[in-house]
Amino acid sequence: MDAIRVSKVEKVLCGKSGSAHYGSLHLTAHHLIFRYEDAGQEELWVPYPLISLVLQLPQTLQGQSPLTFHTRTFETFSLLFDIDRDAADVFESVKELTVCTSVNQLYAFFYSPNPPFDAEGGWNVYSPRKEFGRMGVGTRTKAWRFTDINKDYQFSPTYPSLLVVPTRISDSTLHYAAKYRSKCRIPALTYLHWANYGTITRSSQPMVGIKQNRSVQDEKLVEAIFQSHYFPESRLSSTPVYGATATNLIVDARPTANAVANTARGAGTENMEHYKDAKKTYSGIDHIHAMRESLAKVVDALREADTIAANVSGNVPGGAKQLAILDRQALRRSAWLRHMSNILEAVVLIVRNVHINSSHVLIHCSDGWDRTSQLAGLAQLCLDPYYRTMRGFQVLVEKDWISFGHRFLDRCGHLSSEKFFTSVADSGNAGGSAEAAQAFLTSVQNRFASQHHVKETSPTFHQFLECLRQIQRQYPERFEFNELFLRTVHHHLYSCQFGTFLYNCERERRRGEDSVVPSERTAALWDFLNSSSQVELHKNPSYDPSLDDTSNRESNSDMGVLIPNAKDVRFWHELYGRTDEEMNGKIVISQVKEGSEFSLTIEGLDDDTVNPTLRSEAVPSISLPSSTIVALSPPVTPARSTGTPPVSDGLSSGLQGLWSSLPELGQKVGEGFLAAASSTGLGNSGMPLRPSSPNRVRNTNPTDFFTSGGVKSVWGKLSSNATAAFSAVQDVYDGVTKETKTPLRGLTDDEGKRSELRNLDSSGEDDFFASRGSAHGSSYNPWDSIKPQKSLPVLPTDNPWASFRSSPPRLPPSVLDVHNPCRLPEDPTVAHPPRRQNSISRSLDPSQLGAAGVTHLAVTNEGDVAAEAEPSPLTTDPLGVRLL
Repeated sequence: MDAIRVSKVEKVLCGKSGSAHYGSLHLTAHHLIFRYEDAGQEELWVPYPLISLVLQLPQTLQGQSPLTFHTRTFETFSLLFDIDRDAADVFESVKELTVCTSVNQLYAFFYSPNPPFDAEGGWNVYSPRKEFGRMGVGTRTKAWRFTDINKDYQFSPTYPSLLVVPTRISDSTLHYAAKYRSKCRIPALTYLHWANYGTITRSSQPMVGIKQNRSVQDEKLVEAIFQSHYFPESRLSSTPVYGATATNLIVDARPTANAVANTARGAGTENMEHYKDAKKTYSGIDHIHAMRESLAKVVDALREADTIAANVSGNVPGGAKQLAILDRQALRRSAWLRHMSNILEAVVLIVRNVHINSSHVLIHCSDGWDRTSQLAGLAQLCLDPYYRTMRGFQVLVEKDWISFGHRFLDRCGHLSSEKFFTSVADSGNAGGSAEAAQAFLTSVQNRFASQHHVKETSPTFHQFLECLRQIQRQYPERFEFNELFLRTVHHHLYSCQFGTFLYNCERERRRGEDSVVPSERTAALWDFLNSSSQVELHKNPSYDPSLDDTSNRESNSDMGVLIPNAKDVRFWHELYGRTDEEMNGKIVISQVKEGSEFSLTIEGLDDDTVNPTLRSEAVPSISLPSSTIVALSPPVTPARSTGTPPVSDGLSSGLQGLWSSLPELGQKVGEGFLAAASSTGLGNSGMPLRPSSPNRVRNTNPTDFFTSGGVKSVWGKLSSNATAAFSAVQDVYDGVTKETKTPLRGLTDDEGKRSELRNLDSSGEDDFFASRGSAHGSSYNPWDSIKPQKSLPVLPTDNPWASFRSSPPRLPPSVLDVHNPCRLPEDPTVAHPPRRQNSISRSLDPSQLGAAGVTHLAVTNEGDVAAEAEPSPLTTDPLGVRLL
């Protein structure tokens, strides 16, 4: 081919998956192939449509010319050439082979499986009459009928040729109703529930416009759908076949503002005054442009991590070992998890309304081929166990995505664009000024020419697969296929090796382009997945079909209907080629004190603002002896109102040395404290503490004592002799803190000191190591690797080690001498004559002031007791110990 300027290049260094090896590069008409010199390594085959971005970088210090490739499956590899001309020829060749002007140029029309697949019929895996007959159309109910109104695709070019509509509605009424729906995509049946007569129908937005147009035919059509649980022959008697239907829903998948804004374009949303038998809800799912930008932010975070890893190791992107530097805050800001959570919330609403309320749901967005397909497909996966099998999944994709007209060609960007090929090489190597000017002009023209095509791309079907993966992860025994099956589908969504995902609608898929029929010229993806070797590879070993027994009516049975947790969403790390810890954080073990034992609570990490609270599932616990010491992962300081930025989890690997020294610091301080206590005659056994419960366990290990009990709880239990102990411990602490004077890298001196010693400040926080700040408000960081322990109450005692002492509480008149305000409190160990207490002291015990967080009490005009925050210097205790 003329596009291939160089077909083979020897001695090319390829960096991929953390290693770099030499080999030869081969360019064919449809693949980039890299063959390693080491015969034991598998060859690298990359179809050109799978390439998403190519960067031509400047020469390295060693004089090599690198090309960095990014794929749509989130892989990165680099090729280094010894001759700059070879790199330029490969760059231009790959660009011309990737950017196509016709679907017929794609790899699917040239691919011939060798040997042939042992499965056939992939192009006919879905039959509308057979599938809707399986649901019960024409057998269980006569309320629905098939219509050939769109058999030649003149009625609606983007709709399937065979539609299922209410029996009560004639084709003439459908013609009038089509004028009221965008792209003539009228409400049509896509699912009839097996347990009742609840249905899921789908359509496009109504053409309401600024004039608030209405269509009586469309209203009659929707009314017939919502009354389809009546038999047509018994509709006059109004006798319901299956219960009452009082919660019919019109689900507008768009945000409310977007739906209302479309009225200015002549479209909009339903006026519910004309749809009496239903209610409407907005799902708040953003449009395709927001989804594209969201995934782009995720990809940018991954590429930035690769670039940083390459800079640290001195290698090229793809050839460096993965370091723990992935910015999970950047992943969180991408809002990708929030988008998936919104989709799953709408799915749960649809599933509950159909299965539990035995009602009907009409779904639409703008044109009804993006968000509508997502909601309809995921809801059917939850409602019908058949769609959770391998063949059922294929039927679902054919029905709700391919047949109903999802725009695969536009959304996946199969024809690519020259915008995705960027050259940042040195201008001195580009030739003369005339060639440079011509190249610049050409790049500008290509950028403007391909801009519209790029704006139509969006990861809609990819997002559907990710949401399906969330459900599969929550219900691992309810799917016949495994996680690799979904990854394989995602790979071939962009590889263009098969003709299944190449077109925008059923009409284009059947007719093809330039009289080239895809079913005759290309292979179907389903034949590949249904071959015996692939079935064994993609089978889920934990699949238990007995759990989907629809006849089981026991209380603990779900009858095969899944209700996913919309808040339990995580990044599909296998798809992105990362570990679960890198993208979602690690599962940590935190230590809490319960009675006479220590229990290890295993928690997951919530990755996005979609779940700012702890999960509601039961948390398993493991009982350990009290002497067991649990090593905790490095804590992250939460953001405070002072404006100090939190330390990112992405830099945890660089701070391992600092945090690993904290247990030793705690042990030194604990030993110093015990030594000081012994010198003052307090001892570990003779310390005057408050009476303890019989179940309390006394620790003799100084490190155990320091980490489990908490320093603040010790100071709150000291008696009047604690002044001497405090002085001794303060001397020990001053010597230990010399090791933590160096500020953290990237912070100012003052901020670094506060970051290092912040866990020593027990004001308003939990245990020394497990403290992470409050989970309320903006100070909670959902990316922390350790969750705040809500079960441990926080004592309001002051921290004697803090740099700034909080003001002591002002005591009520019952404690102070009102005649002599400068008089110190009396010694509680000495007997005194009883005094008369006023109403305030009787109503509120002074010992409860600290526990209640009250700093001052005042009597209002109405006689109520009010809390004030004004400090009083008259009752200052040197240790901040609450008076008894």
